[in-house]
Amino acid sequence: MQSLRFLVFFALCSWFGLALTAPQVPCYFIFGDSLVDNGNNNNIASLARANYPPYGIDFPDGPTGRFSNGLTTIDVISKLLGFNDYIQPCASVNGDELLTGCNFASAAAGIRDETGQQLGGRISFGGQLTNYQTAVEQLVSILGDEESAANHLSKCIFSVGMGSNDYLNNYFMPTVYTTSRQYNPQQYADVLINQYSQQIRTLYNYGARKVALIGVGQVGCSPNELAQFSQNGVTCVDRINSAIQIFNQKLTSLVDQFNTLPGAHFTYINAYGIFADIVKNPASHGLRVTNRGCCGVGRNNGQVTCLPFQTPCTNRHEYLFWDAFHPSEAANVIIGKRSYSAQSSSDVYPIDIRRLALA
Repeated sequence: MQSLRFLVFFALCSWFGLALTAPQVPCYFIFGDSLVDNGNNNNIASLARANYPPYGIDFPDGPTGRFSNGLTTIDVISKLLGFNDYIQPCASVNGDELLTGCNFASAAAGIRDETGQQLGGRISFGGQLTNYQTAVEQLVSILGDEESAANHLSKCIFSVGMGSNDYLNNYFMPTVYTTSRQYNPQQYADVLINQYSQQIRTLYNYGARKVALIGVGQVGCSPNELAQFSQNGVTCVDRINSAIQIFNQKLTSLVDQFNTLPGAHFTYINAYGIFADIVKNPASHGLRVTNRGCCGVGRNNGQVTCLPFQTPCTNRHEYLFWDAFHPSEAANVIIGKRSYSAQSSSDVYPIDIRRLALA
C-alpha cells in the first residue's frame, strides 16, 4: 500500500508541476466540515460519514472518510505546499507525527455547537479547537518548551473553513432549528461572525499566525438545494446564496481585524467566487454537468446522498458535484489550485496560500 501511495504522490507531483523537495512550511493544520473531513467522523455515531464505497472510488486508499470520489481541496493544497503525504486526520495522529500537522475537520460541524445535531455525532468548531489545544500541549512536550512550540506553530499554515453547515444544517432547516425565526439573514451573519471571531482568537492565542479563512461556497447551487427549491432544477436558490454572501463579506472584514495583531498573517479564500466562476464557465474547466450529483438518489441526484455500494456515473471528471452536497475531485483540484495560487485578484484577499507560506 505504501508503494502505491508513493506512486500516486509522484504522479500528483508531476500533475501539479512540483519537485520532490522539502515542504514550504513545516506543518499544516486544518479545521472544517465535510468538505475537508478525511476520516475524523469514521468512528463517531453519526449519519455524516463517508467511509464506505463508492466514496473514495478514485482515491488510492479507497473509502477513507473523504466526502469525495477522490481528492479534497486540502489534499490538493497539501501537495502544492510540498508535503510528502496527505495530511492525516487528527484522530489517527500520534506522537511526532503531530509535528507536520493534522486535520481536525468533522462532517456536519458548524460554528454553532447545535449545528448538524440532527445527523448525530460531530465535532463542532469549538470541539475542534479543544482538540487543537490538546495537540499544542503535546507539541510543547515533544519540542521541550512553550517557546519552541510557539516558534514551530508560527511557521505553519492553518486553514479554517466553517459556516456551510450553519446555513445548510441549521438556518435553512426551519423544521429542526429556530434560528431563521430568531434572526434575519443580516442578524444571523452577525451572530455567526461574533462567535467565529472569538473562536479564531483562541486559535491565534494558541500559536496560529498564518491563517487562511475559507469562505462559504454557493450552497444554493448544490444538487440538494436545487432538488428542494429550484423550479427547473438548474437555477440556483438566491435566498440561500444571498444570505451566505452577507456572511462572506463580514469574513473579509474579520481578516482585516486579525491582521492588526502582532505577527498575524490572515487571508480570505473566496470559495464562493471561485465556484461561481466554474458554474458560469464549466466547459473552460473541463466540466459538463453542474447541477447533478455523480452519485445520489432522486431529483438532481440530490435528494439522498450516495448509498453504500451505489454505482456512480462513469464520467466523474465532467461533474462539478460528486454527491448531493460535495464537489467532485475535478472541482476540488480547481478550487485547491486557485486557493494556493490565485488565478484572479478576486480569488483571495489579500494573498493566496502560496504567498501566505512565504509570509
